[in-house]
Amino acid sequence: MPPRKAPTARQRRLGAELRKMREHAGLSLADAAALLGTDRTAISNSESGRFGVSGERVRHWAGLYQCPAQEYIEALVAVAEERGRGWWEDYRGKLSPGALDLAELEANASGLRSVTIMHMPGQLQTEEYARAVFEEAVPPLSPVDLRARLSHRLKRRDVLDRSDPLPCTFLVHEAALRMQYGGPKIARAQLDHLLKEPERDNVTVRVIPFSIGGFPNAGSSTLYVYGPVPQLDTVQMDTPTGPAFLDAETLLANYRAVLDRTQERSLTPDRSRDFIHGIAQQV
Repeated sequence: MPPRKAPTARQRRLGAELRKMREHAGLSLADAAALLGTDRTAISNSESGRFGVSGERVRHWAGLYQCPAQEYIEALVAVAEERGRGWWEDYRGKLSPGALDLAELEANASGLRSVTIMHMPGQLQTEEYARAVFEEAVPPLSPVDLRARLSHRLKRRDVLDRSDPLPCTFLVHEAALRMQYGGPKIARAQLDHLLKEPERDNVTVRVIPFSIGGFPNAGSSTLYVYGPVPQLDTVQMDTPTGPAFLDAETLLANYRAVLDRTQERSLTPDRSRDFIHGIAQQV
C-alpha cells in the first residue's frame, strides 16, 4: 500500500493505538513482524499512520496480539473503515492541518466537554463575535484567510445539530462573559445567543464565577472530546501555533479529573442562566 502524503490526526491516532496494542502484548517490532509474517518497516509505517490499515487487518492484528477489549477493537475497526470526504477537506490548503483535525475529531465525537476562560466556546459563537475574535489575530489575517477561518468556525457548530444529538457541556468562565469582543452590541448579542443554546436537550452551559476563586488548570481553555470508547478520548488545547492534541492515558485521566473538579465548582445550569442574563443586562 503506498504511503499517505499527510496522514490526519485521526489516522495517526489509529496507528498509535495499534502500537499500544502491540506494546501491551509485550512484542517488539521484530516479534510482531515474525508473528504477522511481514517486515518491521511495514508495521512501523502502519503504526505511524503513513500506511493505511483495513478493518480486517485491525481485527487480525488484535487477534494475534491477544487483545481482550472487543469494544475497543471494533472502535478501531470503525476508524480504519471510515471512508468519505468530510466537509473540513474543503479547507485543506487554506487552514492549518490542526484546524482540519479538530473538525474531524468533533465530527466523530460521542460527546464534548470544555472549559473556556477568555472567550466563548467555538461551537456557541455568533458570526459577528467570531469575526471580532479573529480580527485580533497577530499578524492580521488577510480578507481571504479571515473568511476561511470564519466559515470553518461556523461550520463546526453543525455538530450540535446532528441527527444523533451530541451531548455537550460548556463550562464558561465569567471573564469570557465579560469580554466585549467587537463592542457592547456584539457582546450583548453573543450573550443572548448563549442563553438560547441550552434550550437544546443536548447542550448544557455552566458558569465559573470569579467568586469561586481558583480551580484546576485555570490558565488554559480545554476541550475534552469523548470517543466511542474511553481509550479513544482526546484532549485539545489551544496554542499560539494552533490546536494541540493529547491522548496519553495518564493525561486523559488527569484532564477528566480537572474537568470534574471545575464542573463541581461551577454554577448549576439554572443559576448559570440567571448569571448570564444579569451580565447581559449590564452590557
